[in-house]
Amino acid sequence: METPLLILLAIVSVLLVTTILLQQMSSGMGGAWGMGGSGGGGSYQARRGAEKFLYYSTIGLIVVFILSSIAYLLLINA
Repeated sequence: METPLLILLAIVSVLLVTTILLQQMSSGMGGAWGMGGSGGGGSYQARRGAEKFLYYSTIGLIVVFILSSIAYLLLINA
């Protein structure tokens, strides 16, 4: 039972890193056109399309990662 859980953790980890990096890339693109960033003068922009999908998939992957990590800890300590 430990092996499938470890495989799940590895897959979720890679997907989580990928979605976080893709979010960083998409926010950098907006900053290049003066649509935000930390340069001041930026305004809030609602997430749409791919950004919204990446945002919610990152949250979902975080929840799956935390729950599977807790399940793995409970499994190896039992």
